[in-house]
Amino acid sequence: MAPLLASLLLVGLPLLAGVAEAKPHVNHGKFKGGPWTDGHATFYGGRDGSGTTEGGACGYKDALAKDYGELTAAVGPSLYAQGAGCGACYEVKGAEGEAASTGKSVVVTATNQAPPPVSGQKGEHFDLTMPAFLQIAEEKAGIVPISYRRVACVRQGGIRYTITGNKNYNMVMVTNVGGEGDVVALTVKGNKRVKWTPMKRSWGQLWTTEVDLTGESLTFRVMNGDHRKATSWHVMPRDWQFGKTYQATKNF
Repeated sequence: MAPLLASLLLVGLPLLAGVAEAKPHVNHGKFKGGPWTDGHATFYGGRDGSGTTEGGACGYKDALAKDYGELTAAVGPSLYAQGAGCGACYEVKGAEGEAASTGKSVVVTATNQAPPPVSGQKGEHFDLTMPAFLQIAEEKAGIVPISYRRVACVRQGGIRYTITGNKNYNMVMVTNVGGEGDVVALTVKGNKRVKWTPMKRSWGQLWTTEVDLTGESLTFRVMNGDHRKATSWHVMPRDWQFGKTYQATKNF
């Protein structure tokens, strides 16, 4: 029996090893920056950032856009990713040896979509606000080669949820998201009849559901692109109102 048992154990070792290798995603730790990549940058708007907060492909506008300040960017279609890239943060600097470069870097938030990469230029296109552009290059350059990398978003306070629409069609804008900064999935739950319900991306960072959410204390669960999740328990009280913004106590 001993040799037979030993044989069975030896045969089973590869199977056990295979099971051990197929570990599920562990939702712990902090988001870390990615590698540096070549790209190019232009600028838009005024020297004070004007002309960059009147809306855009992410849906941030007016007060919502001001939450992200003047250091923002419109990113090319690949990084915009049909809205999934909204809210992501990037560290951008002028390419080494570039005459117009200041030698400094700047961290920007993706709040809009830029045109495709400029012909003849390397990598992704970043259309920076002028305040952001002037931190890395001289204005006269117009367009400059850059290096960029994805970095963690540092936010003050908790995640914010702005709800609009009506009882038959709720629209929720998610802002001030830390960690990876983007939102790839959003679910909502009431305190009574509404069970966990996936919301659908309408466009940018605007999410919708036709489920009647009125009269319920609402909890939202946000998932970043790296599968980390943050749950904002009862962020909206039972008497919440359309057109208002509610802020959670926690962030990523």
